[in-house]
Amino acid sequence: MGDIFIRQIALLGFEKRFVPSQHYVYMFLVKWQDLSEKVVYRRFTEIYEFHKTLKEMFPIEAGDINPENRIIPHLPAPRWFDGQRTAESRQGTLTEYYNTLMGLPVKISRCPHLLNFFKVRPDDLKLPTDSQVKKPETYLVSKDGKTNAAADITGPIILQTYRAIADYGKSSDSEMALATGDVVDVVEKSESGWWFCQMKTKRGWVPASYLEPLDSPDEPEDPEPNYAGEPYVTIKAYTSILEDEISLKEGETIEVIHKLLDGWWVIRKDDVTGYFPSMYLQKAGQDIGQAQRQIKSRGAPPRRSSIRNAHSIHQRSRKRLSQDTYRRNSVRFLQQRRRQGRPGPQSAGSMLKEEPQTDRSKPQPAVPPRPSTDLILHRCSESTKRKLTPSA
Repeated sequence: MGDIFIRQIALLGFEKRFVPSQHYVYMFLVKWQDLSEKVVYRRFTEIYEFHKTLKEMFPIEAGDINPENRIIPHLPAPRWFDGQRTAESRQGTLTEYYNTLMGLPVKISRCPHLLNFFKVRPDDLKLPTDSQVKKPETYLVSKDGKTNAAADITGPIILQTYRAIADYGKSSDSEMALATGDVVDVVEKSESGWWFCQMKTKRGWVPASYLEPLDSPDEPEDPEPNYAGEPYVTIKAYTSILEDEISLKEGETIEVIHKLLDGWWVIRKDDVTGYFPSMYLQKAGQDIGQAQRQIKSRGAPPRRSSIRNAHSIHQRSRKRLSQDTYRRNSVRFLQQRRRQGRPGPQSAGSMLKEEPQTDRSKPQPAVPPRPSTDLILHRCSESTKRKLTPSA
């Protein structure tokens, strides 16, 4: 069997997606040496991180030692993200970038870093579900280089604005420092709990736990718990620091029951539940190499409860289920699943209905007062007025 390599990388277009928040991914057709062709989807922030790592691997070819020796093509850094028009304009840049890259010496064009980046991931095979309110919008590049879309091109995306609740000092060049009260625009919300943000001329990754929405302390995009659970494997050991966390060794199989956007997911091990950093988890059956490389470049984000001198502009704290609530719901669901002999989506749904989503009971709706006789006579029909008004 010969060496594995990529024959060609062709940009097909981009997709506008709405889960977990509105963002764009580029579609590439990757042609391998065995004549197979695979379609993969990558965000621009991923592509730029790939580019930075490639330059670190080949400093001579990147021109870091002598600019005259540079052969690795340039790739502009993520800039002010103005939505669909930017996604469309980058297509020419990406096409030229990968065409040049594939023409470089074999040690670069066939290096493991490039091959691993374009391997098919499980998310590349995942189709939109019927439960999604808005399906992805696909924009394809035609043969003349223009973009065709099923719908008209819309205006620029409106970025979500968040406020920093405390000072944050960056620990790497890819991160962005924050001061209490800084207002940032969020470009990308990663499941790891690291968000790519912009503030004036600065950009970088920021822990989501240091940010709060301006209009409410709650994160509106946090999904509902799924007590049926998803199987994951720990790729790094973690020892709990707080009481509501769970300690696990590397290689343990667990179930994720609530994927929170701050990167600290609620997991279940047997009948025990607790918080665990999502960066240290990988879906069961997937290659853990890429996830472990991400851990080396950036650790798990801090939890909100560990931040000192946090100052929120909101009067109340964000709503969160307690671990007691997770545990009760989880135990009830597992008992029901054991009785039925198999898991089912209806069981998970009934679990959520049986246990309230907050520890406080919901207030009963107020009963409006009975309208006055004059108001009734004013609003009723003429026929009713004649029946209610005494005859002279």
